[in-house]
Amino acid sequence: MKFFTKKRIVLFLLFIFPLICFLILSTGENNFKKLPILTEKVKNLSEIDTLQTVQLKESVSIVCFLGNDVKSMTSGLLNLNEKIYKKFLDYKQFQIIAIYPNNKSEEVANLKDQIGAFTDMQKWRFLPGNKSQIKAFYEGFQYNEPLNNLASSKVFLIDKNLNLRGRLKDDKTDKKLYGYSLNSVSELNGKLKDDLKVLYYEYYAAFKEKNKNKANRKEVGL
Repeated sequence: MKFFTKKRIVLFLLFIFPLICFLILSTGENNFKKLPILTEKVKNLSEIDTLQTVQLKESVSIVCFLGNDVKSMTSGLLNLNEKIYKKFLDYKQFQIIAIYPNNKSEEVANLKDQIGAFTDMQKWRFLPGNKSQIKAFYEGFQYNEPLNNLASSKVFLIDKNLNLRGRLKDDKTDKKLYGYSLNSVSELNGKLKDDLKVLYYEYYAAFKEKNKNKANRKEVGL
């Protein structure tokens, strides 16, 4: 029993046990549950962003709609910044897109100052649009909750292939979860953060599988 010394137990818990868990997860990476697609091929931003300065394609995007009362959205966007943006800032192809009416540039400038006071804003994108452009883009999500004064209290997760991701069954409502509430820290910090991790792991697993297949083809001379 001398083998199980306190020092060895501590070393096992700190180093060996996490490694075992990682290996188990790695061997089962093809069996993990993917994040559901709720709407395929939403509209791109080309109608709003005619200069194409922002692209949804090949990016993991959180999309929000600020509406005509930008000030009322400040608290929720600060929640989003703290609980999501700062956690995923270093992830590849990640961005947050905030869409607002053309005549709200001054309010948006103030909002950007508040968010940017202690934040690197490099992956925040702010896009102005007119009423019809904003509504048309939003309607492409095929979500049955209309915009309120061109604003939404929810944010939406769009994958690299322009698909709206979410949950087929929300644990609170038993309905599909199309968007995540800006006003719920627990929903942002829990559901949205978890779903983003699942999506990124999905891409990671696909990348590993692609490289594995390439290696196999080389071995057989293809």
